[in-house]
Amino acid sequence: MNKYEELAQKRCKNHPDREAVARCPECVKFFCRECITDHDDRVLCTACLKNVLLRQASSFSRLKFPFRALQFLIGFCVVWLFFCYLGHMLLFNIPSFHEGTFWQAK
Repeated sequence: MNKYEELAQKRCKNHPDREAVARCPECVKFFCRECITDHDDRVLCTACLKNVLLRQASSFSRLKFPFRALQFLIGFCVVWLFFCYLGHMLLFNIPSFHEGTFWQAK
């Protein structure tokens, strides 16, 4: 008996009257078409999909604070440098600009 014949004899875990079409790689149980879904090129049952998404969300939340702090620090440095160079440009500009004669025709 090959693996396809073996799968045809299996029944869905949630719906015993339906034949199984796939096996979830996470929980290793058989499911019908309605009980499985495709996620990241894998076929998962809904319970395992929920667990995978919760694990991904919790790993992202651990990185959230350092990432936000780094974004704030970089943004603050960019704004500070912009106003610093703007001040230097205005401070060390040619004197005729500050006297108001820069825009007059010569």
